[in-house]
Amino acid sequence: QVQLVESGGGLVQPGGSLRLSCAASGFTFSRYTMSWYRQAPGKERELLAGITTAGGTTNYADSVKGRFTISRDNTKNTVYLQMNSLEPDDTAVYYCRAASTPRGTRTYWGQGTQVTVSS
Repeated sequence: QVQLVESGGGLVQPGGSLRLSCAASGFTFSRYTMSWYRQAPGKERELLAGITTAGGTTNYADSVKGRFTISRDNTKNTVYLQMNSLEPDDTAVYYCRAASTPRGTRTYWGQGTQVTVSS
């Protein structure tokens, strides 16, 4: 049974930090590229960051570049999103996504974790 379980969300003040985790099971994690998305109320789901299978290449949306860092630990089947300098506009539900290589024909999503940035 495939599972992606996000954790680490919560309420944080502007300027604060959070570290999200996404624990994977039920598939060969090291063969999947991983990504983080978010969806704010009334908005489309937005791709934030991606990381290749071995972690050698990462990419980021302009909206989070320089503030967020994606990483993975293939020994723990976990992908992370370190979020710094959080802003109220970062408030959203955050999701991780797995895509098979090389063509992404199989994709899996987590259930999401809420991040709220507010004073």
